[in-house]
Amino acid sequence: MRTIKALEEADVVVLMIDAVEGIESQDINIFHLAEKNKKGIVILINKWDLIEKNTQTMKAFEEQIHERIRPFTDVPIIFTSVLNKQRIFKAIEAALEVYKNRGKKIPTSKLNDVMLPLIEKFPPPALKGKHIKIKYITQINGTSPMFAFFCNLPQYIKDPYKRFIENKLRENFDFSGSPIQIFFRQK
Repeated sequence: MRTIKALEEADVVVLMIDAVEGIESQDINIFHLAEKNKKGIVILINKWDLIEKNTQTMKAFEEQIHERIRPFTDVPIIFTSVLNKQRIFKAIEAALEVYKNRGKKIPTSKLNDVMLPLIEKFPPPALKGKHIKIKYITQINGTSPMFAFFCNLPQYIKDPYKRFIENKLRENFDFSGSPIQIFFRQK
């Protein structure tokens, strides 16, 4: 209950995972609760000093975490050791960066200049013989990044295309650790 209350009041959630035990179902539940509440997220892997390492250990651990938290994989992962005081400030810097990403505002002109050519190149799939045309994009004011895409037939846009749009927004504007909301509206 305390975790849920703290999560509701937070802007950025730092999810600490024990490196020895790995990511558990309780961690996944907290992660999805933070995602559902549109909170910024940083994953902290603690007790990294207790793990036997080789050159691939960190990469394998990251891949395992990304696999468990799909489709939201654009989350900073920091490996720390509180006992040895390793990378603690890096964790704070990552949380501050995620906080900045949550409040990031993209000018409408820049959004349209970057996203409309991508959408033109990869348009939403036609449904029932009707072609969907996205006219313009704007960012809506909110606690986390929200974007409105104005088009002729918003009801025909499906989740895979929404994920494609979200990935392109992340790729071009760096919203690392921050959830993005996308709305399709009638023009």
